[in-house]
Amino acid sequence: MSVPQDSLDFLEPDEELLRASELEGDTPNTPCALVVLVGDRRFEGPGDKTHTMVSELLTEIGFQVDAVVRAKSKKSEIRKAIETGVVGGVDLVLTIGGTGVGARDKTPEATRAVIDKMVPGVSQAIRSSGQACGAVDACTSRGICGVSGSTVVVNLAPSRQAIRDGVATIGPLVQHLIAELNEHSVA
Repeated sequence: MSVPQDSLDFLEPDEELLRASELEGDTPNTPCALVVLVGDRRFEGPGDKTHTMVSELLTEIGFQVDAVVRAKSKKSEIRKAIETGVVGGVDLVLTIGGTGVGARDKTPEATRAVIDKMVPGVSQAIRSSGQACGAVDACTSRGICGVSGSTVVVNLAPSRQAIRDGVATIGPLVQHLIAELNEHSVA
């Protein structure tokens, strides 16, 4: 059976399509985040929109929020929530709450149990910025920052002001850490 000659002729590839596909390979993936809201009763009120605010703030600084989860003020529950993000491969786990000096404030201890390397400069920047903007709970926070595997974990104090200022402060710092982790990761 003979095939007509013109059916074997191939069209030249579309240059715009080729250029777009080449650029697509160079475009970095949007970093992903998991938010952990820590508290026994906090964040559970009918009018509480903390989860929405944090998601919007993270989106503004270039993150895709995969999920917002709640954890009771128990070290094991907080640690489990953080580990969920680490095992899930998110770039950032951001905890909100549990960073004070009260008996139920256990987020820094739970975080320390999960992270491999401390990154104290980020926590220092959050406290300093919190003091400058008047967020008392941010500047007195015991929150820490570190890396677990290829995930950055950051603790923020729970007031709206501390969250807004904290997310703005960590944006370029966490982006830098993620770039370092991606640059030196073993594929």
